[in-house]
Amino acid sequence: MYTAAGQPDKEQLVQRFVPLVKRIAYHLMARLPSNVQFDDLVQNGMIGLLDAIGRFEEGFGAQFETYATQRVRGAMLDGLRENDWLPRHLRRELRRIETMITQLEQAHGRAPSERELADSLGLSLADYQKTLQEARGHQLVYFEDFAGDEDDDFLERHFTDNSADPLRLLEDRNLREHLVAAIDRLPEREKMVMALYYEQELNLREIGAVMDVTESRVCQLHSQAIARLRAQVMGTVPAAGRKTKKEKAGG
Repeated sequence: MYTAAGQPDKEQLVQRFVPLVKRIAYHLMARLPSNVQFDDLVQNGMIGLLDAIGRFEEGFGAQFETYATQRVRGAMLDGLRENDWLPRHLRRELRRIETMITQLEQAHGRAPSERELADSLGLSLADYQKTLQEARGHQLVYFEDFAGDEDDDFLERHFTDNSADPLRLLEDRNLREHLVAAIDRLPEREKMVMALYYEQELNLREIGAVMDVTESRVCQLHSQAIARLRAQVMGTVPAAGRKTKKEKAGG
């Protein structure tokens, strides 16, 4: 991986770590809406890889791969930072689905099926599943759930890793217990999707191969599982934990 002059051979290093860039992109895709292009993520990730190669000075083994993973992922997120990829009308539809999930669970004492949800929402099953497909990137916790401000950018809602309210809330033992219980109540196929994605770190295509379904179907199951979990978990968030725009501004 070095030239005759002892310098890192960037071309060889890039070729070696292209699969890493693609794997990170595939894994992020399930957390991003369907209009985000895989190739755009890869392009931004390659910028991060080149930056990592240029900055790293301790050899190109396991430590470099860990460092490069951080730089590649960061570059992909930087490429998304100025865009809000989940339209507000879609977020409204998702909140409507979450509300209906809660109502049907209370009425029947069990998780509603896709058909029941579609019928109750006045949608055909195909239209309901299309909404789930478009909702790829729907997350368990958004910053706006606690700040009350829909003008926060995409990354604040989807990828925050600092001390913002969502993280502190998820670290709360009581909420974690509710989340574990909610996951246990998921229908088996949705539970499997969540386990394969979050525990085994498979991407949507790999999960589809394991479950013998299409990647699109995996995406639908993932979005529906998130909607079910939000319906359960957000009901446990105390009202005092939410801030209005006025409160956030200090008014």
